[in-house]
Amino acid sequence: MGYCHFAFRTLVLIFALVAVSVPALGQTRKAPQNNAEIKLSFAPIVRRAGPAVVNIYARKVVEQRRGWMFDDPFFRQFFGDDLPFGGGNRNRVENSLGSGVIVTADGIIVTNNHVIKDASDIKVVLADRREFDATLLLKDKRTDIAVLKIDTDQELFPIIKLADSDNLEVGDLVLALGNPFGVGRTVTSGIVSALARTSVGITDYRFFIQTDAAINPGNSGGALVDMSGQLVGINTAIYSRDGGSLGIGFAVPSNMVRAILTSAISGKPLVRPWMSFVGKNVTLDIANAIGLDRPFGVLVEEVHEGGPADVSGLQQGDVILRLDRHEIEDAQALRFRLATRQLGDVVDLTVFRRGARVIKQLELVPPPDVPARNVTELDGRHPLLGARVANLNPALAAELGIETDASGVMILAIQRNSPAARYGFKPGDVILEINGQEVPRVRDLDGLVREPYEGWNLKLRRGGRRLNVRIG
Repeated sequence: MGYCHFAFRTLVLIFALVAVSVPALGQTRKAPQNNAEIKLSFAPIVRRAGPAVVNIYARKVVEQRRGWMFDDPFFRQFFGDDLPFGGGNRNRVENSLGSGVIVTADGIIVTNNHVIKDASDIKVVLADRREFDATLLLKDKRTDIAVLKIDTDQELFPIIKLADSDNLEVGDLVLALGNPFGVGRTVTSGIVSALARTSVGITDYRFFIQTDAAINPGNSGGALVDMSGQLVGINTAIYSRDGGSLGIGFAVPSNMVRAILTSAISGKPLVRPWMSFVGKNVTLDIANAIGLDRPFGVLVEEVHEGGPADVSGLQQGDVILRLDRHEIEDAQALRFRLATRQLGDVVDLTVFRRGARVIKQLELVPPPDVPARNVTELDGRHPLLGARVANLNPALAAELGIETDASGVMILAIQRNSPAARYGFKPGDVILEINGQEVPRVRDLDGLVREPYEGWNLKLRRGGRRLNVRIG
């Protein structure tokens, strides 16, 4: 008995020592323990990351109409652009200032698309004040990210490595580096205030890191770095009432930046995986109806026949809860997770179906450009004269940022002062019927508008609404 009692006490002591020496899971981060730790400086991080943050000056020429009396719309309906007594247009130069981050030693730079939008000349100024002309490799307005390249004689530039932004946690310390208000390179500190902000309508892909590190005009395109000096985000926007920082800034996560960089470096067009289904956010009412404990996930509403979602076995009424190890709270989170993956990958979707959870494997493929777009400028005598139309297909919908599985004929553009413009048609309208006849393809539309009618009755889909338009 004495030996057993001794062995038991020894075993308890061993477990106690292990518990003390091994930190609990998730406790690798800790708050400052004393005054010495509070006085620690961010200077080593700034010295490491600062040289890779650059200033970007973008120059664009804007055509501006001269301010003559005949610019008044009343006179323009008589004279059009052929103004009497001079007038006409003049060119005006606009300059924009932003920041950027060197991410490869051969001079590839990431910034915001709105910093270099429509620029004819882009100049990059390094931390050592040297200036270089930059070439645009790729721009993506849907994420507000652009990729530039500067060239020198095989010089190697300082860089900031991309971190895995999924490792961030709310409360982590971060630094924002950039050139606010053009005053010069500036560093501000703060914490990660929130992750996966999907309700911020800044870009099509809404999945932002929120920080209280001061971000001001001119910081756009600059670096948000963690305490290892690695890039966790590209500073993109702020919430502000007066143009200054109120402690609510947003950055595009580095995992999204990495996906765009991969495409830019390869020289291939940016093509994102095709969802091949249409879904919507799970509301509280839906969650209660299907037996979910809380309102989260994406409810599948339509599945494209023959698409990868259909092949995987995804069905209408399924609720997508996870993609691989990531919980999917809403449709924006799902779009982000898919957009950060590469074509050819296979992902596991955790699906809630009739009270049970099942795993479906989804192969990520590009959206098909089928049927052929057949882009056509409509002519003749009819209400759609002046409209440019195309067959709507998954590839075109993806390019336009439209979440739809529908087909049909879409209006891409409308000439000013054309009959189509005067009758109120808009780019994005999908023409469904003309005088009771369906319009599945451009060739059908072109044939129908050439027929003589005493009056016109058109059915359209505009956004999520169906409209009836009667003319004549």
